[in-house]
Amino acid sequence: MKILFAPDSFKGSISSPRAIELLHDVTRRHFPDCELAGVPIGDGGEGTTQALLQGLGGQERTLEVSDPLGRPTAARYAVLSSGQAIIEMAQASGLPLLAPEERDPLRASSYGTGELLRHALDSGCRQICLMIGGSATNDGGLGMASALGARFLDAAGQEVQRGGGGLEQVRSIDLSALHPGLEQAQITIMCDVANPLLGPNGAAYVYGPQKGADRQALVRLEAGMSSYVRVVERACGRALRDIPGTGAAGGLAVPLIAFACAALRSGIETVLELLNFDALLDGADLVVTGEGRLDFQSAQGKVLYGIGRACQKRGIPVCAIAGCFGEGMEEIYPCGIDAAVSCTSRLTPPGEELKDAEARFLQAADSMYRIIKVGLSLKGL
Repeated sequence: MKILFAPDSFKGSISSPRAIELLHDVTRRHFPDCELAGVPIGDGGEGTTQALLQGLGGQERTLEVSDPLGRPTAARYAVLSSGQAIIEMAQASGLPLLAPEERDPLRASSYGTGELLRHALDSGCRQICLMIGGSATNDGGLGMASALGARFLDAAGQEVQRGGGGLEQVRSIDLSALHPGLEQAQITIMCDVANPLLGPNGAAYVYGPQKGADRQALVRLEAGMSSYVRVVERACGRALRDIPGTGAAGGLAVPLIAFACAALRSGIETVLELLNFDALLDGADLVVTGEGRLDFQSAQGKVLYGIGRACQKRGIPVCAIAGCFGEGMEEIYPCGIDAAVSCTSRLTPPGEELKDAEARFLQAADSMYRIIKVGLSLKGL
């Protein structure tokens, strides 16, 4: 029997590689003679870069960039052995870089993310995966594109201010100094939401409040984004505002789609493709996956969804271990997940979920294997 471990990280408690180590130990106790294999997984969120580095090899690069408010900060990205760059927007333009009282999408800029992209292009990378979760910005990618050489000009021909507040000032775009590497680059933007750029489900109204925008700021951001995208669309000659996913990360994808022919793709699908996950399934009798919280969102393109669908096509059963269950967790079952166990119960007091996380994980895995053994003993009935 061959068992493949393919867990996501358990945010704030257990990394994906550590989860594999724990699964290896408990599995050996129950099935000492089975063949074991493991691959760390991520969907573009926390831990994805490390998962890809461990699975594919490569190196991290560190440089000083601008944080969302223009202050210097150290940010990392990875270059895989294949030469492909893996960049996390949150490293340079993420919400955790700001104190709660500093959150202000009218000021916050994605310029630092552009600096990471520029460094990767200057280093010769022409295949780039950009993960856009956890952003602090709602500037339509204006800051990022500025770092790549684009100039966004106001009515007087002067460059607009950085941040979401600059959107309403844009009247024209000068692309004469745009980084030449963008012409040959293949940029994949890893995105797991379908929000459009504008409207009640768009960048400002859905994500603005968590980034510090009050009602007045939301109105300005929405109006500014509407004006800005008209200018971008005129410059590139195509409609952008209704493309699903352009509302993610404050519209960051807009200039990359417009001027670099970037493509929006599911994060988990991209990761599984990079890891050649289908080949890893060869000979597997069971796959064990997991994530921190299993709820209705898990069935909307997260790790469990991607793993389940891939295994479903091959007829391979999948068990999942979750840090906790949330509303709508049962929606994952039609997606190829055959069974799920939780590390906590509904009686676990709020805030206690992360305590003794490894012990809880091992206990859940042990319970899972005991149930599997019962199933095996009933197989001939």
